[in-house]
Amino acid sequence: MPSQYQPQIFGWISDLDKGGNYLTGADDRLLYANDNYCAFIRKTKSDQIFYVCLSGVISIGLMFIIPILIYLLTWIESASMLILPLVIIILFFITLYLMLPEFYQNLFTRRGSPIIFNRKTGKVYINESYFFNFKVLRNPLTFLHPNKKRIKEYDWAHLQGVVVHNFSRYSLNTTILMVCKPHSHKTIDHILLDPLRAGIGSYLVWGWVNNFM
Repeated sequence: MPSQYQPQIFGWISDLDKGGNYLTGADDRLLYANDNYCAFIRKTKSDQIFYVCLSGVISIGLMFIIPILIYLLTWIESASMLILPLVIIILFFITLYLMLPEFYQNLFTRRGSPIIFNRKTGKVYINESYFFNFKVLRNPLTFLHPNKKRIKEYDWAHLQGVVVHNFSRYSLNTTILMVCKPHSHKTIDHILLDPLRAGIGSYLVWGWVNNFM
């Protein structure tokens, strides 16, 4: 059965029920909690180190490979032989465009990009780092300021938990929060709550937050 959200969620398994009926304890992703609010990290140190290394190696490799490929293009005389190398170079540029933000985001992310649940106000705050800044066209120096922060704010009542899987042989599940337009299932945002858990482990953070809220 497909999900009720539009557009469809890739890897959707099921929607999660809200309510304080989950028997779960505080998780190792719990950063802080008091009577009013709690904060969960969404990126562990091990995840950040892994993705920094992976994206860093790929980015550095592409920075060397792309100029070499461009240089080799000058040796091609036939126009028909240019198509495949040009496609490869374009794909490499796209990969580099994706890997650089991933590298900087994991390198400069503080406290695991926490998500904060405030039960007193019923609000949820999502802390995010981002890399690209459209002002780069006016001031190139902003391109060198990767540690930008933004905080998204949503009502807990407007968020719905969803479990998706990653189609790997390890059957790892991920819990995300869907944000929809009021009185509809049209998705306007989705937030990573708890990444890559095996089986029932994917419900731990969702259950604890429900009991807390």
